[in-house]
This record gives sequence, structure tokens and C-alpha cells, in this order.
Amino acid sequence: MKWFGWKPGRDESRPALSRATSSAAFGEWPLSYEAQLREGYAANPVAQRAVKLVADGVGWAAIEGSDPALIALVTARSTGQALLETLSAQLLLHGNAYVQVLGDGAGDVGELFALRPERVSVEADAGGWPVAYRYRVGERVTRLVADGPRPEIVHIKAFHPADDHYGLGCLGAAAGAIAIHNAATKWNKALLDNAARPSGALVYDPGDGSALSGEQFARLKTEMEAGFAGATNAGRPMLLEGGLKWQAMSLSPADMDFVGLKAVAAREIALAFGVPPMLLGLPGDAAYANYREANRALWRQAILPVADTILAGIAQGLRGWFDEARLGVALDRVPALAEDRERLWRSVSAADFLSVEEKRRALGIGEAA
Repeated sequence: MKWFGWKPGRDESRPALSRATSSAAFGEWPLSYEAQLREGYAANPVAQRAVKLVADGVGWAAIEGSDPALIALVTARSTGQALLETLSAQLLLHGNAYVQVLGDGAGDVGELFALRPERVSVEADAGGWPVAYRYRVGERVTRLVADGPRPEIVHIKAFHPADDHYGLGCLGAAAGAIAIHNAATKWNKALLDNAARPSGALVYDPGDGSALSGEQFARLKTEMEAGFAGATNAGRPMLLEGGLKWQAMSLSPADMDFVGLKAVAAREIALAFGVPPMLLGLPGDAAYANYREANRALWRQAILPVADTILAGIAQGLRGWFDEARLGVALDRVPALAEDRERLWRSVSAADFLSVEEKRRALGIGEAA
């Protein structure tokens, strides 16, 4: 079996591989994958919707392949897990997706299961080439062999320019925009909690130049927080005495920029995951004439590349069980690409210089009976 370009008897010809040793980080946002998941996926609607659009599209797409049993494996659910949707989300977020190949006891493949990518680590040989993967859950470690004609695990990864073993996900690139978007949401929530008005200034001006004592200041602050702060006290009249007066403060144009800043951050999040902003309901996107064009761009530029990467990786990993295994998306059954197919059919049908058999081959149709 060819594995990572290796052929039996040519072990010395393989170049050495290595991990990335350092990476630059800017800004004050979560750097660990688990923290980025909480802030960027679980708590951010734009990132979550962008990932689900791509993952659901891959899982919904009709699959074609060289063997019906192979198609049944990738489309089946294992303990409720939708394999293709899970792998797509993991590949987008983490940059790595791992498929455990489970046997049926008779030497064939029983099911495929997607492993949590942050729990998997590469076990490399002296040259840095992966020979096994370690899956750690707490103190329990499972070793899964990756070499040989029938591997126990299939590694699918996105491109990483500085790492030979692990792929690079989109979540890290979107972390800065996600942090800005979440901060703007919290700022807006705090503004609403204060009756949708900016805070003002409570001015003490008795006329004789005196100042509040520490005890008076603490008591006044406590009474303000208890009686006038928060959404439940919105619009409540304030009674001031003893030289106190309320000076309202309006939002400056710079303060109002948070609205535009949040919109820009949302667009950057969509950009990181390859989803047209129009499909996420973001205003100001004029790159596409309508939702139909944006949906076609989503399929062409995001869903199909992710699906091809996953399906090609699974097919290659299972060639020890299925000879010449092949998997792909049935493009003729994707509604978003119907107009493209229609234009192709019209152009090929109008080509009078082509024979019937040549037209059928151009359209990917078998020979006529």
C-alpha cells in the first residue's frame, strides 16, 4: 500500500518530517483549541452558523462510489454520529479529522467513527513519518496503527505550511474577529442593561467647594447600584438632594463605531470559514446578485473542496479492504449546481461538430446501449 508517498523497498528515499516548533500569537484572545471552541463556536452565532452551513452541506450531499458497501459505510451513523458532518466540522475548526476503522470480526470493515482531533497525537518513526496515532481520554491511551495495508485509523488534514504532521484549521485565524464580535455583543448587552443609554455623571456641587467624604461616597454608590442600575430599574426617576445633580453623557461618534466594528468582525469570521456573508444574513454584501449565486459559490468554494478532501482520504485509507476504492459527490444531484449543468448540456448539445458518443463522454454519461 502506498502511504504518504511511500513504497515498499524505498524507505530510505523518504524525506524527514517534523513538527512546527513555535508560532506567533497576537492579541488577547484564547489560544488553546478548547477555549477557542467555547468562545468561537459554542458562543458565537456567526462562526457556528458558518461551520454548520458547510458541514450540513457535506453531510447532505449525495455520495457516489466504486462499491455500494463503501458508500453505506460513509453514510451510516455510528452511535448516532453523522460521520461526514462531524469530519467536516472537525476539519474546518481543528484542521485535522481522524477516522477510526472498526472491524466486524470477520476481517471486514464494520463501521467508521470520527475521533475527537484534540485527543489524538502522532507517533512518528525515526524519520518523522507517522506509524501510529495515540488517542488519549483522561489516563487511558489507545494506540491505533496507521501503517500497513489495513490501517486502524485514517488521518485527514488541511494544509499547514509549517507542520508536516498536523493540519491548520480555520478557528485560529478567526479567533481575533470572534473575540471582537463577542466583545461588541457584551458591550451592547451592558448598554441595554443600563436602559439603552450610556452612563452619565453624578455631579456633587454644593457651592462651597467641599467634597464628599469616603463614607458618603460609598453610601451613594451603593444606593445608586441598588436603586437605579440594571434593566429592572430602567426609567426609574431619581431624586437628588444636597448639591447633587445628574449630567447625562451622550454617545460620541467614536463610541457608535462598535456597530460597524461588529459587522466587520462578522464578515471576517465568514471569510475565515469560506462562507459568503450574504448567506449569514450580514448586511452590506454586494458581491453576489442574489442568494442563488451566493449558494452556488458556497458549494463551489467551500462545501465541495471539503467533501472531496474527506472522501478522497477515506477512500485511500480503505483500499486495503476495497480494491480501487473511490468516493465522491454526485454533482448531478446537487440542486445548487443545476444551472451550471443546464448550461453545460446546452453548450454540448449545440456542438454540431461532436458525435453522439463524444457528447456523452463530455457530459460524463456512459456509451449508448
